Amino acid sequence: MISRIWRTRLAPYALILPGWLWLVIFFVVPTLSMLSVSTMTGNDLDGFKQTFHLSTYSDAWSEYHTQIVRSLVYGLIATVLCLVIAYPVAYWIAFRGGRYKSSLLFLLLLPFFVSFVIRTQSWEFMLDDHGMVLGTLRTFHLVGVMKTLHLVSSSGTILQTSTAVIGGLVYNFLPFTVLPIYVALERVEPSLLEASSDLYANKFHAFRKVVFPLSLPGIFAAVLLTFVPVASDYVNAQILGGTKNTMIGTAIETEYFTNLNYPVAAALSFILMAVLLIGVFLYARILGTEDALEMAAA
Repeated sequence: MISRIWRTRLAPYALILPGWLWLVIFFVVPTLSMLSVSTMTGNDLDGFKQTFHLSTYSDAWSEYHTQIVRSLVYGLIATVLCLVIAYPVAYWIAFRGGRYKSSLLFLLLLPFFVSFVIRTQSWEFMLDDHGMVLGTLRTFHLVGVMKTLHLVSSSGTILQTSTAVIGGLVYNFLPFTVLPIYVALERVEPSLLEASSDLYANKFHAFRKVVFPLSLPGIFAAVLLTFVPVASDYVNAQILGGTKNTMIGTAIETEYFTNLNYPVAAALSFILMAVLLIGVFLYARILGTEDALEMAAA
């Protein structure tokens, strides 16, 4: 009887044990190892020794603070653009998709069947000076208008500009924004909209008072799922941007693989992680609700 009670009590912990082991082995241990590396000194020839050299963080910040700020700005702009594009798409699929919802979601996810790098590389060909985008704009003499709006450089090119980098980020991470919003909108009961109509609310007021508040958990999750990877991305900046558009991910890759300066690369990773965590907690504090946090965790 006693052994049966103990088995009943220990069963939940036994079931969750593989998940905890996975997190410890592939998250906690690498994070602690990277933290240890960030306080080492040395070089790739003589090796690195643990000296608890904390000034590596201040040195990394003073050298790469521009890239960190640029990554946050690019991430914020790309996330806002993703929200502006994704919400109408998710709304239309949720309320107007009908029996084609699964097909529409499949089409939305279809680009993910292609490698991330190949998709970004395709944008390089499209945005080339004589590519599909700029070549068409030159045909219709719209390059001058884009120069006036500062969407292209003075030489009339899109590649190696912030516009190209942000455009690539929006394209690659748009599904991360659409899906959480769609899930939230899909949970909205049609009876609530019927009730608002019975109470003489027009479609705009029904959306503002019913649909949009109920979709806030999806917006919360969408921002987290989009902003964090966008701000950490380096592929788009490396392929579509020039030397003046490098992001912090590119700096970390350069320090680790090219300069072999592992402590600085680890310190930059922790600085980026700290900045993103602070931003996420502030965002959760301002907008987050219990339902939004539960959805983001799911």
